[in-house]
Amino acid sequence: MEVEGFLRHADQVLVAVVEVAGALIIFVGAVLAAVRFVVEGLRRRTAAVFTPIRLSLGRFLTLGLEFQLAADILRTAVSPTFDQIGQLAAIATIRTVLNYFLGREIRTEQRQVGDEERKT
Repeated sequence: MEVEGFLRHADQVLVAVVEVAGALIIFVGAVLAAVRFVVEGLRRRTAAVFTPIRLSLGRFLTLGLEFQLAADILRTAVSPTFDQIGQLAAIATIRTVLNYFLGREIRTEQRQVGDEERKT
């Protein structure tokens, strides 16, 4: 097997592993948020209960998206074409914007939770 063929195969395996890790992180976060939503929602039926659940889910989504972006970068690591570079740029931009807004929302929610805790 030639070196370039080996590198392409190794890259494909690494991409698959990182993509699965990102998907699992998002899945675990969604399941945990759903369970917490049901348990906490049945216990206390106030809007304040859901903010920490949203924060937790947002963190999982952000981390999962970072793994997905890493997989996209790995995909173009071995002799990328101009089409692949363009696709990576578009995907990276979209995911970076998503992460930015998720991070901003998480910070806002954390401040609100902190303000509510100081009032009580």
